[in-house]
Amino acid sequence: MSSILTGRENQIFRTGTDSHTIHCSRPSLAGSVSQRACVFCGSRVVLYPIADALHLVHGPIGCAAYTWDIRGALSSGPEIHRLSFSTDLREKDVVFGGEKKLYQSLSELIDRYIPKAAFVYSTCIVGVIGDDLEAVCKKVSQEKGIPVIPVQAPGFNGSKKDGYKIACEAMATLIGTGTADIPEKSINILGDFNLAGELWLLLDYYKRMGVHVTATITGDGRVEAIRNAHKASLNVVQCSGSMMHLAKIMKEKYDVPFMRVSYFGLEDMSDALYEVAKFFKDDEMLTKARELVREEFNRLMPVIKDYREKLTGKKAAIYVGGSFKAISLIKALRLIGVQTVVVGSQTGTADEYEIIRSLCDAGTIIVDDANPIELSAFVKETKADIFIGGVKERPIAYKLGMGFCDHNHERKEALAGYEGMLNFAKEIYATAMSPVWQFTKKIK
Repeated sequence: MSSILTGRENQIFRTGTDSHTIHCSRPSLAGSVSQRACVFCGSRVVLYPIADALHLVHGPIGCAAYTWDIRGALSSGPEIHRLSFSTDLREKDVVFGGEKKLYQSLSELIDRYIPKAAFVYSTCIVGVIGDDLEAVCKKVSQEKGIPVIPVQAPGFNGSKKDGYKIACEAMATLIGTGTADIPEKSINILGDFNLAGELWLLLDYYKRMGVHVTATITGDGRVEAIRNAHKASLNVVQCSGSMMHLAKIMKEKYDVPFMRVSYFGLEDMSDALYEVAKFFKDDEMLTKARELVREEFNRLMPVIKDYREKLTGKKAAIYVGGSFKAISLIKALRLIGVQTVVVGSQTGTADEYEIIRSLCDAGTIIVDDANPIELSAFVKETKADIFIGGVKERPIAYKLGMGFCDHNHERKEALAGYEGMLNFAKEIYATAMSPVWQFTKKIK
């Protein structure tokens, strides 16, 4: 169709019609106005929730403004991370360099806020003027006695996914430096960012099972916990797109095994608990997990059944950052009677897209690294009733006269865990069935 740009044909797949392998994990096509973000943004969203660390953006003020409070990440203690400091580079700094300004900013901020560590992000302009970020960070670290970690994230020829990798490598410099004693049956949760307090729900589930959580990376994160993360027995990876690189680093360097899980939807949430219990080969732990799941199912299924009766026949379009999340959303929507007709992601892998293909009905459109024109065309073609995505997809939905469900990292309502599934069903129902749509005219 004409909305697909030349060179992107193999990144679109129609179930029941196409037979090719969907192309993915490739740079965005120049001029396509991809829904992806920049390298700096990718590193920032991963590291931002570490609440007792200082985060300083070395670049123009716009970079810090763009990513201020970019996660709906809550903290149970310090909130230094929410202050979004910047060196605010100007024309004079571009001409004469910004190293002196960076050194002064770091020294002043560390003295004032006493953080446990500092992350210093370089943005595109620093890649142009050539400031020696590592040298300044090393000098300040020696003077202040805390880790000052350079996050080299200029965005030339890169994407948000490259920023994830850079963030993982920055955290890897912290991991392994702690000396605390850790219980034997312990895990790290990688890739949950405590959006709207979701992490606290998960911690309660694992506590009820008898599992100790050593580090949460990075939701409600603490520097000291991250330093001791190498002593955990298992890494549980929720957001594989952002954290799989760190899990592989820890496997290679510290022999910490990892497993991928999802905390979205009843089925995947339950599997996440069962798989951890099976890993530890603990019958008592597995029994507690089963009791927890049974209790939550008995509480939720009557409500879910009611929503299913009312929502059956509705159609949804999904476009999210990672395709592993999309897999869970397809299952969750099916549970409440909603058919997925469009599904895509920014950073999906071939294996994940194959799982999506197997889950979807014939005629579903699967798209990798989409742009607004494609998404608009696909949503109109399939006559979707609701769009599930992030901040960049919201305007598309509203311009087309359809409901929108925010499932990105800016959201303020918990959608993970059992309580999150209930919230998700409520939001889909309230949005899809709202009487406001009778006063809008859908664009054809």
